[in-house]
Amino acid sequence: MRKAFDEQMKQLHEKLTEMGAHCEQAIDLAAKALTTGDPALAEQVLSTDGEIDQAERDIEALCLKLLLHQQPVARDLRQISAALKMITDMERIGDQASDIAQMLPYVRQQKWQDSERISGMASETIRMVTGSVDAYVRQDLALASAVIEQDDVVDDYFNQVKQSLIRRMLEHPEEAELALDLMMIAKYFERIGDHATNIAEWVMFSLTGRHESP
Repeated sequence: MRKAFDEQMKQLHEKLTEMGAHCEQAIDLAAKALTTGDPALAEQVLSTDGEIDQAERDIEALCLKLLLHQQPVARDLRQISAALKMITDMERIGDQASDIAQMLPYVRQQKWQDSERISGMASETIRMVTGSVDAYVRQDLALASAVIEQDDVVDDYFNQVKQSLIRRMLEHPEEAELALDLMMIAKYFERIGDHATNIAEWVMFSLTGRHESP
């Protein structure tokens, strides 16, 4: 019985890792679509979001199977419960990467500043998603904690972008619409960081039994 449970838990880790990789790809494609103006990349984001949605359904089914047939207790139960929470945040990451890609028609024909900061936000959120999923698979409390701290970096990027865009709107009112679109894109990246933080917090719950989200 335990051997079958261990095999299914291994499968769960593999599926979560694969779903995390899809999330990373979606964020990366969305960022590249913005900087290159390539609509084909935006289409790839939407396709990847579909794969994320399917992964969520597959993992949810596997978790329910583990709960119903294996009757896990204590730490094993927390791991499965955490996985169910994590995939909800991962699915939202896919949605927000798609939201970013769908903004492409509004910004690709225009010259815009803050591209480096927004690209920086994208890179940091990819690192956070990778770290949070790795923390779950490795059962690494320190790595989960590091991901949570990294959210401050993303928040700082967002505040810099916001202040820059506010100045731009004041100095160039004719560019207000573009500035608002860029503000929305930055906010989507900031929310992706929040979802990665949520994932890391559920990893900590799976290891300690405590969920300390504010």
